[in-house]
Amino acid sequence: GRVLYRGRDLYAAGDRERSAIRAQKIGFVFQAYHLLPELTVLENVLLPGLSAAGAFLRGPKLRARAADLLGRVGLSDRAAHRPNELSGGEQQRAALARALMNGPELLLADEPTGNLDSKTGEDVLRYLFELAAERRLTLVIVTHNEAVAARCQRHVVLRDGLPVA
Repeated sequence: GRVLYRGRDLYAAGDRERSAIRAQKIGFVFQAYHLLPELTVLENVLLPGLSAAGAFLRGPKLRARAADLLGRVGLSDRAAHRPNELSGGEQQRAALARALMNGPELLLADEPTGNLDSKTGEDVLRYLFELAAERRLTLVIVTHNEAVAARCQRHVVLRDGLPVA
């Protein structure tokens, strides 16, 4: 198959171009969080911002953006903590903030509410959908939760790796 981003085949692109698109235009929210245990929550969120040229010159602005994103997901008071000091729901919200750090055009979320209690899950979904609407962000959610899928404008059901009608 092919993966097209704005008409560009990512597999045909060179490593540098593909990496730049992935780092600057696509955000990932992993089901397993993938937060680095040796970094604070703020540092984990800040990390993707360091991938752009000139990032070190914009350090204070990037740090402020990371702090703002943590505030938007309700984790301002946990910024100095390490991931192992957070609940699963807090880790998922930190992972969401990290995915948004570079202001992606496309956000891929793998079971973003899978490890959350119902209230926190609802808060995260509301934030995702509001963000998608306000920023015209393309949001792709992978989920087994039919209630989550039903809230999406479009959904595709896969069976054995293939779409079903």
